[in-house]
Amino acid sequence: MIRILSTKKLKPNQKQFLLNAGFAVVEADFIRTTPIPFALNDVADNLIITSQNAVKALAAHPNVQDIRRKPVFCVGEQTADLLDAHGFTVQEIASNAQELADDIVQHYATETFTFFSGNIRRNELPLTLMESDVELNEIEVYETEPTPQKVGAFDGILFFSPSGVQSFLSANEITNETCFCIGQTTASALEKITNNIVIANQPSVENTIIQTINYYCRKP
Repeated sequence: MIRILSTKKLKPNQKQFLLNAGFAVVEADFIRTTPIPFALNDVADNLIITSQNAVKALAAHPNVQDIRRKPVFCVGEQTADLLDAHGFTVQEIASNAQELADDIVQHYATETFTFFSGNIRRNELPLTLMESDVELNEIEVYETEPTPQKVGAFDGILFFSPSGVQSFLSANEITNETCFCIGQTTASALEKITNNIVIANQPSVENTIIQTINYYCRKP
């Protein structure tokens, strides 16, 4: 039986997809995210949100109504769906942060933006905007803490963020496992470790699972 490790706890229906395909599934949260206090001061005309954690933190702020109707530029369909569910207005959706930054530079360079982020985030988006003189400020709204743990041997590992990759590698090694990544940014954190990487077609947990099932179903 193929053994799969998910580096975050899956929803019951997500796990069931893997179980129905005949896999043995182990789940463990390799990172923990916690909202932190922040003020909605000096918020620009447009909002940038690249994770569902930022949406949840922002939606819980007592003064969120003051900015709810500002256009939001986001990464991922699931992030966009969560924004919509909380009454935000989604202007643009990109598959990753670099693609979103490029879109802003090309089409919205004269606009102003506030980036709602976590304490651990990659630099591509803010650097691309600053290098193109796009006006940007940043507000941290949550913290990401590694929660590494030692695990056994698996055939495949599901990764959903660069910080999850780093947490996993701090306690484990990757040898012959196939790594299934939610997006290119996550995959980039593994490229110096292994060539056995499969990237989801869309940046979602569901598509990562689909790619996992398809990969093993195609193997002889």
